[in-house]
Amino acid sequence: MQWTDQIRRVKIALVFAAVLIAVVSLVVSHILIRDLAREEHNKMEVWAEAMRTLNRADENTDINLVLKVINGNNTIPVIVLDSKGNVQAFRNIKFKNCASHADSMRYVTGMGNELLAEDRDIRIAIDDNPDDGKVSGDYINVCYDDSVMLRRLSSYPYIQLGVVMIFVVIAIFALLTSKRAEQNKVWVGLSKETAHQLGTPISSLMAWVEILKETYPDDDLIPEMNKDVKRLQIIADRFSKIGSLPEPVETDLKEVMEHVIDYMDRRTSKKVQMVRDFPESDIRVKINASLFEWVIENLSKNAVDAMGGEGRITLKIFDEPKKAVVEVTDTGKGIRKKDLRNVFRPGFTTKKRGWGLGLSLAKRIVEEYHRGRIFVKWSEVGVGTTFRIELRK
Repeated sequence: MQWTDQIRRVKIALVFAAVLIAVVSLVVSHILIRDLAREEHNKMEVWAEAMRTLNRADENTDINLVLKVINGNNTIPVIVLDSKGNVQAFRNIKFKNCASHADSMRYVTGMGNELLAEDRDIRIAIDDNPDDGKVSGDYINVCYDDSVMLRRLSSYPYIQLGVVMIFVVIAIFALLTSKRAEQNKVWVGLSKETAHQLGTPISSLMAWVEILKETYPDDDLIPEMNKDVKRLQIIADRFSKIGSLPEPVETDLKEVMEHVIDYMDRRTSKKVQMVRDFPESDIRVKINASLFEWVIENLSKNAVDAMGGEGRITLKIFDEPKKAVVEVTDTGKGIRKKDLRNVFRPGFTTKKRGWGLGLSLAKRIVEEYHRGRIFVKWSEVGVGTTFRIELRK
């Protein structure tokens, strides 16, 4: 739990840092864009005034400074339209798909009218008698667009935000991978240690059972004790295989399921009915029989607990073209919708007693060791639950 809480805190910190960086970046970029846009507007006012001076120039006007201002604009796209909407001049326009001069003029005219409709223009009167200080008579519209630099600066915050989000995703993925690797080490270490610790007492018990057989050959309880000792042997063997990579062997799936049903029948109440629904033909798949039996046992034991020791467990096998399917259905209390995504999480349990590792272990065996799938196919509170396992043939 301490590791999980630490991972959660780190993820929250990373997300918070990403949001903070994004907000600061957007605010700073917005300020820079606003200042640059204001500066470009001021430049266009000076440029428009230079155009007005050029249009009013006579033989006594020094146009050197005017031409310097007009020719000094090499970044801001500008189009000059007369009062009738005809193009008088343009600068810094990048043409798109214009094969002829006529196409170019149509493109510039259309672009100028769009800027005019967006109020991206400065109107300059070129007659000397404006009426009541208002623009009248002949005039020109200096239409301008954002410069390349302003456009790049406008898109920069979103690029930066994308980079920050990619960084956060990679960081979280690395944390989850590290967590998973750590969990795998714990699984392997715990499994090997459990198998090792069980080995010595089981060997001792086997010896004692043999002695009891020789001493009390007619005792009916000794064979039952021997069955329990063998059961302990199977459990130890399973733990040792969890800590390694067991080789799958082609096995009849029906036979494996029959072993589980026989085991559960002997150890559950007569009020629990185990129902078989198997096809007539054999279904052979590559599995580790001991580990797969453990999966079905876990599902069956959970079903018995969910039913309170009374009900029906149905085990079905489907033979599909590319996979074999096993379904375990009970008539228990069901699983709440909010708990469905947590049922395979280590430590999650709705029982008062238990570690909450059974389904997590089942998922690991099916998906990592057998390259299959296990999931909750259906569940309804108060009606029952169906777990589905899919194995590749």
